[in-house]
Amino acid sequence: MVEERGEAPWPGHEYVRGWGVFGLPFDSGHVLALRVFPQNPFAPYRTVWHRDPGGAWSIYADAPRLDIACPRYYGAACDRVAQARIQLAWTAPGSLRVTVEEPALEWAVSVARSPILGVLNPLSAALPLATWRPRLLVRARERLARALGMGRLELSGTMPSGHDGLLMPQRMYLVDQSEARLDGTELGRPTRLADNPTIGGVPLPARGVLAVGQAVWRIRDPEEYARLRHDTDPQTAARREITS
Repeated sequence: MVEERGEAPWPGHEYVRGWGVFGLPFDSGHVLALRVFPQNPFAPYRTVWHRDPGGAWSIYADAPRLDIACPRYYGAACDRVAQARIQLAWTAPGSLRVTVEEPALEWAVSVARSPILGVLNPLSAALPLATWRPRLLVRARERLARALGMGRLELSGTMPSGHDGLLMPQRMYLVDQSEARLDGTELGRPTRLADNPTIGGVPLPARGVLAVGQAVWRIRDPEEYARLRHDTDPQTAARREITS
């Protein structure tokens, strides 16, 4: 996907477009997630999320600044947010390796072919964006996700930051294998939880899912948003270098 600073598809919103591991619970009680968003209003970024067995969340962002990445929306629910170097490598079709330098994370993920998703994904990708507006159609998608074993997933709601958001996955793939080592600790095997893991009250899937799509959040403070757009504009940085 091409890296691009752009505008949200709906007025009055900010957005991200990309892919990631929506959430992946392990039988040890750990949970990992990955976000790769090359398109948004500010700058491309990657993040890795981690929840320990005690319920404490951390988000690590490979981004120019933390306030343009996932901590913008979820940082209020975290015990730690920090910048980190995150490397990605597709080792085979459907197999991904994620490496973080600090904390030391080695994470391998493989997705499975699903006959049901093989049918649903092309249909979902072909639906116009307007089908995400009616609440009834969003709830229908949530019920479908529940039928696929993702639990009581909520695609719309209020983020820990107070932003009202809507997640719009267009294609989803179930994770069938994963291994992860975090700071020398093996995280165990992927599992399906009876209750969805949550971050600040926002539920993540009860089983491992890789998703491709986008999300939008209603702009809370237009002045702050415009200022952040200006400050992250590459032309602004270039002018600062010329005048410094």
